[in-house]
Amino acid sequence: MEQVLIAGATGATGKKIINFLKESQYFEPIAMIRKEDQKSFFEDQNVRWILGDLSKDVSHTCKNMDKVIFAAGSGGSNVVEIDQEGAKRFIDASKSNNIKKFVMLSSMGADQPEEMEELHDYMVAKHKADIYLRNSRLNYAIVRPGALTNEAGTQHIELSHKLKEQGSISRTDVAQVLTRVLHDDTANKETFEIIKGGRLIGKALETMSTVEV
Repeated sequence: MEQVLIAGATGATGKKIINFLKESQYFEPIAMIRKEDQKSFFEDQNVRWILGDLSKDVSHTCKNMDKVIFAAGSGGSNVVEIDQEGAKRFIDASKSNNIKKFVMLSSMGADQPEEMEELHDYMVAKHKADIYLRNSRLNYAIVRPGALTNEAGTQHIELSHKLKEQGSISRTDVAQVLTRVLHDDTANKETFEIIKGGRLIGKALETMSTVEV
């Protein structure tokens, strides 16, 4: 099984990612936590963990990992330090450790942050992090969901490199997409948007099935 490190494992979406990976026959999740008192949540689920603070050097966290998911966020309180520079530190750590695939949780609007009056600073930070990943020479998938909700997952989405409409999507469905694009034959060096829709996630992702480049 491939070892997958999740940055942001303690967040609402991160915990759902962990749950999906626990059910996988291909991947084993490793939770990156900032404080040691967060470990019990994962130990109770028999999930391995590693200490790492995105505001500092995290190069040690990616050792012996195969792939990574960046689902961390500052919650709007420190977007430059965490959402932008923290992502860059994690990308650099992934490069140093020859990570085979980097899955980035981004956001709709990150491609044109100048058009986003609300959350402008956040979108700029995500935009810069996405560009840094694209230029890193790592294999990557950048997933840009619409507004995240805590509704139950539907397993149905709309997906495109650039959607024609805004929309929302459940964290559960986003987590499922993030785990599915870890596979080698799906979404290699791709950036795409997702919202709640009418296509099964697996079918929608077939449009992103590619040979690794």
